[in-house]
Amino acid sequence: MTAQNVTKQSSTDDLIAKQKEFIWPCVGTYYEHPLALSHGEGMYVWDTEGTRYLDCFGGVLTTSVGHARPEVVEAISSQVARVAHTSTLYINQPQAELAEKMASITPGNLKKSFFTNSGTEADETAMVLARLCTGNTEIIALRHAYHGRSVMNMTATGHAPWKHGSSIVPGIVHAHAPYCYRCPFNLKPETCALECARDVEELIQTATTGRVAAFIAEPIMGVGGYITPPKDYFKVVIEIVRRYGGIFICDEVQTGWGRTGDRWCGIEHWEVEPEMMTFAKGMANGSPIGCTTAIPEVADKYPSLTFSTFGGNPVTCAAALATIRVIEENDLPSNARITGDYLREKLEELKERYTVIGDVRGMGLMQAIECVKDRETKEPDPQSVLRVFEETRKRGVLIGKGGLYGNVIRLGPPLIATKANVDELITALDGAFATL
Repeated sequence: MTAQNVTKQSSTDDLIAKQKEFIWPCVGTYYEHPLALSHGEGMYVWDTEGTRYLDCFGGVLTTSVGHARPEVVEAISSQVARVAHTSTLYINQPQAELAEKMASITPGNLKKSFFTNSGTEADETAMVLARLCTGNTEIIALRHAYHGRSVMNMTATGHAPWKHGSSIVPGIVHAHAPYCYRCPFNLKPETCALECARDVEELIQTATTGRVAAFIAEPIMGVGGYITPPKDYFKVVIEIVRRYGGIFICDEVQTGWGRTGDRWCGIEHWEVEPEMMTFAKGMANGSPIGCTTAIPEVADKYPSLTFSTFGGNPVTCAAALATIRVIEENDLPSNARITGDYLREKLEELKERYTVIGDVRGMGLMQAIECVKDRETKEPDPQSVLRVFEETRKRGVLIGKGGLYGNVIRLGPPLIATKANVDELITALDGAFATL
């Protein structure tokens, strides 16, 4: 096979036909006419027709330092040339160095890591370990949460559309989400007394045996539509959970690596220290990785016989180390705050102009627009989101969506985004909303 045959680009129509014929139909794609991407560089990607797009979703908040980032490409290439696979039965330098780096970056006394291939595996590993180390079995998750696609993670997920095949693992109960825009207690911000947090105690007393293994939560609920809890929410919940024997598993799959601005981890904004944290997505700029990091007292409770064929893969760990270096050397958490604040300001201006925008929320470069048919009733408007999707694509910008009702536009560009990129995004959104 020649290099020419290897690099020959199929047409978009050919790729769509192959997708329909050979890939499960459950693998959904965005847009009425699916987009086939060919390559990317920095903040931009190109489709197979040669059209350039500003990427404001980053492969679901995964391309953290930009497409084809030279330092990451070089780290991957160099490691592949040395050794590409070892399994966890052997020690490899990138894994050991990455674990050491995790201990220095994560808050509190988090120190020991277990590497896997995805956020799903990272979260499931954490929930298993919570049960082992506490001796309790019941786990509290949140409504509107998303934790992955294994049976246990689908059970913990608080979205009916993401639960498949009778996704029920015994022992998982769901608390009210801190969804301030749609407060489950019908309160306003000025009258909020964190009832959603305090209700966790009654949940434990009525829906569990009274002893829990863990509370698992995202600092900002990604798939849920970037639901952002009040300032003291986690302090209240975690005090309750620990009082009933549980630990806190912080799911940083989407919020980690400076995404929320200034801090490496999203939970640091809420000034609490988890016993376990999970990571994936932006950790390695697109290379498949999952990581569960725990305090030693918890990590040491996992039985000695366990294994991961691809966990701690030297190539993926090398990619993660290079990604972290880029974030550090360019102070991208600060850039996420500065550029994110600018983005938020522009989104609030759009909200003033378009009544279909009911709420704008998020932190750093993790910002959302919730669309409603009426601001008084807050009736979700998923059709407007779909129309905005098509219109922003026409204007050369890619965005994301989410929320239980499919009515939330999610924005999560790479952390290298500039104010000029934000202006390009806002121009596209403004033009899109004007067509509604």
